[in-house]
Amino acid sequence: MTNQLSVTELRQNFSDSLNRVSYAGERLILHRNGKPSAALISCEDLALLEALEDQLDIKAALKARKEGGRIKWTDLKKELGLDDE
Repeated sequence: MTNQLSVTELRQNFSDSLNRVSYAGERLILHRNGKPSAALISCEDLALLEALEDQLDIKAALKARKEGGRIKWTDLKKELGLDDE
């Protein structure tokens, strides 16, 4: 279940909000100035999210490996904004 909460409401009810997330598995979307700015999720949800990200990274790496090809180190540094120039 996902509920929405302002940052002010979170400050006023932090302990209750944390318990709702930790024990009831609730997900809270935090709003600042009327706009979504963050989410408060359980450690279990975070672990699942990180596992999903890992799977997506593995899939992308396998695809890149299958496609082959190489890129010059200087070109990669430039693409990542790490070049010294």
